[in-house]
Amino acid sequence: MKKLLTLVLAVALVLTMSCAAFAEGYNGDLKIWVAEAAVDFTVEQVEAFKAANPEYADMNVTVEPVGEGDAASKVITDVEAAADIFGFAQDQLARMVAAGALIDVEPENAAAVAAENDAGSVAAVTLGDTMYAYPMTSDNGYFLYYDKSVVTDPSSLEQVLADCEAAGKSFYMEINSGWYQTAFFFGAGCTLTYDVDDEGNINACNADYASENGLKALKSMITLAKSPAFVNGSSVSNATNAAAIVDGTWDAVAAQEMFGENYAAAKLPTVDGYQLSGFGGFKMLGIKPQTDDAKLAACDALAAYLTSEEVQLARYEALGWGPSNLNAQKSEAVQADIALSALAEQLAFTIPQGQYPGDYWALATGLGDRIIGKEFDDADDDTLMGVLNEFQETCISYAG
Repeated sequence: MKKLLTLVLAVALVLTMSCAAFAEGYNGDLKIWVAEAAVDFTVEQVEAFKAANPEYADMNVTVEPVGEGDAASKVITDVEAAADIFGFAQDQLARMVAAGALIDVEPENAAAVAAENDAGSVAAVTLGDTMYAYPMTSDNGYFLYYDKSVVTDPSSLEQVLADCEAAGKSFYMEINSGWYQTAFFFGAGCTLTYDVDDEGNINACNADYASENGLKALKSMITLAKSPAFVNGSSVSNATNAAAIVDGTWDAVAAQEMFGENYAAAKLPTVDGYQLSGFGGFKMLGIKPQTDDAKLAACDALAAYLTSEEVQLARYEALGWGPSNLNAQKSEAVQADIALSALAEQLAFTIPQGQYPGDYWALATGLGDRIIGKEFDDADDDTLMGVLNEFQETCISYAG
């Protein structure tokens, strides 16, 4: 009985200390990694957070420039030395979780994230039934920029091509890219994803390109490449005589300059009766595992603040990054952004890009090059299905 009483008192003491830690806030060190362009903005927002939350006023926060593309590798290499909060891209989530480099989002915050952000970004930060990061943006994907004095109906690829051909103008899309190419295959109903094991290794491929849907997608690309208006490419800066181009928000300024008063943008069009799809991209904030409960509470509170409606909107105004927060997306400023509005519409038809082996990208380039090179222009269905079978089996061979 005495031992039991001692144990109860010990547990009560631990709980009391833990609650006190949460109540008292945190005044130690905390490190954040964000893209270089976002460092100054993040420093300002951290100070605003501290001013609004006196319990964290004495917290020492360091903000360092580490891009979303590099953060995952740095964290996994040395979790202990990594930042406590870091920005990263959605295709690194499975790898980070497998490496034990992310702690799941506190349940109350997870419920708020799910309710306040768009479905694509919520899916991007979730693995299985667990949310592992805070959505920060929904702004990485591709859609259609076009000249509205030439293109009469941006919702139909057939019409876009017809308008471009009639005007002697070009339509640009990079079909020898594994990123853009999925617009056709995913849109037609195909799947190509990879599973990652607990050690971060790709161990399975889920692919059905060798199917009627895959055949439909391949034929659509072959037909596109036959058009005299078609040019393979995805950079406005490298486009000439263009009336339409599939590109992303990073080229919005260049697209406005190219099309002038006829500048317009829309979701990707339909082709052969289906909606073009593809990958969607998202940035997020993750938190590494912590041994100090007070520090973990500070990380959760700060990450939630830095991805809140208010800060996402401020980030858009300062950096042009598209928000994932639903209310921020409805703001007048974001709604008036032609490129972001088109992307937001397109993201409803995409899937978050997961982890893909490096060889996949080269394989997809090879398939696109063969289409552009007219190798399949006169091929029958059996021949094309053979091409798809070879592509699919090669993708599967990259797993395990």
